[in-house]
Amino acid sequence: MYLTNKHVSRRTLLRGMGVTLGLPFLDAMVPAGKAWAKAAAGRARLSCIEMVHGSAGSTAIGIAKNMWAPAAVGRAFDLTPSSLLPLEPFREYLTIISNTDVKNAEACTPPEIGGDHFRSSAVYLTQSHPKQTQGSDVHVGISLDQLYAKRFGQDTPIPSMQLAIESVDQSGGCAYGYSCVYTDTISWASATEPLPMVRDPRAAFDQLFGVGATPEERAASRQADRSILDFVTAEVARLKRELGPADSARLSDYLDDVREIERRIQTTEAHNKSGEPREVPEAPVGVPDAFADHVKLMFDLQAVAFASDTTRVFSFKMGRDGSARVYPESGVKTPFHPASHHQDKEDRVANFAKINTYHVSMVPYFLEKLKNTRDGDGNLLDNTLVLYGSPMGNSNIHNHKRCPLFLAGHAGGRLKGNLHLRAKDGTPMANVMLTLLHGLGLDDMKSFGDSTGTFDLTSLPEADGA
Repeated sequence: MYLTNKHVSRRTLLRGMGVTLGLPFLDAMVPAGKAWAKAAAGRARLSCIEMVHGSAGSTAIGIAKNMWAPAAVGRAFDLTPSSLLPLEPFREYLTIISNTDVKNAEACTPPEIGGDHFRSSAVYLTQSHPKQTQGSDVHVGISLDQLYAKRFGQDTPIPSMQLAIESVDQSGGCAYGYSCVYTDTISWASATEPLPMVRDPRAAFDQLFGVGATPEERAASRQADRSILDFVTAEVARLKRELGPADSARLSDYLDDVREIERRIQTTEAHNKSGEPREVPEAPVGVPDAFADHVKLMFDLQAVAFASDTTRVFSFKMGRDGSARVYPESGVKTPFHPASHHQDKEDRVANFAKINTYHVSMVPYFLEKLKNTRDGDGNLLDNTLVLYGSPMGNSNIHNHKRCPLFLAGHAGGRLKGNLHLRAKDGTPMANVMLTLLHGLGLDDMKSFGDSTGTFDLTSLPEADGA
């Protein structure tokens, strides 16, 4: 490690016309002669991912065949039959919590019956029951990501960001008496303040690397047909003269990552403007047609944002209830929503499990990025909590029991990983989320949503798996 007397602040920014770039973690951010501390990396990062429609593993067939949750609890679990198999290379960072329920996504009154798809996403990170309305008087609860952002995201350039893959309406009524906003977002700044999700990677890129810039400045830098890095060349050269060789190389790698993301967005925009037929013609010009390409871009943006501490909080909505999208790479040609209504037929449940597996297979790309990025005396995956789940269980009958949920990352040492925990029947998912909030520093919270207590996320389960 090269330590120099020249101290570089963690809040150093590279600025140019319409461009603001944070820096990755550098040795120079730890002054010479000072003890190397875990605190140098800053607070844990948080990425909350929702995938809709539950899982095949929440059905009777799926439970029997371990299509989601492994058979064994503890550390000696086998992921082979599970949709979580793609996570095997990261099992040391993996905590599976099975058999939790999201009761507040259920109908509480007769008029709410049948409206599960139109309220479930609003429940996921709030664990609260949405008010049935198609007007502007929406009401649900503050989401987990926003609780963390309000407490620990205010000293970063962007307190939080919200990303999505599918289309978002954001206004008006959808169906069963619910406002579309309940379907469109998973982040709520207050019980009455839904936050819009960003679908376009270009918009997210501009938001990340144009902090403080006017829309006109951002547009001018794009119209110049140059990379944003061209506008900070002098700043980069000046900084590198003050850095040691390792820091200089680390900075170059980070800037290369930024440029590669920008290049892929530009390539997508050029293709989508070419007049060639698009698979998702209604999508913004910066959105790739391929699901995997879109997801990877959004994960890359999260990784560089975490690396530069531009923000510590993301919510990421990877699907939309009722979606008819087809995922051919999964090996299944049936659209997503029809596939989720499998009628409990074994072959159709198995096909739905393939779609679940495909969705989960996107996550290792992100985990690998985080693991390969240094942060303090570890890596970003050591200091990140990735939460992936669904507020629905068996989508065929729209129930909200045995909902899929896993955690990845060590969350700054708060999670040990390589652990499968099976909750007792009837345990609210909110108990897990309350415990996560405590671990993230909000230990003064007494309850969250419909929580009935906390949930031990680090201890080995009892022999009977209860």
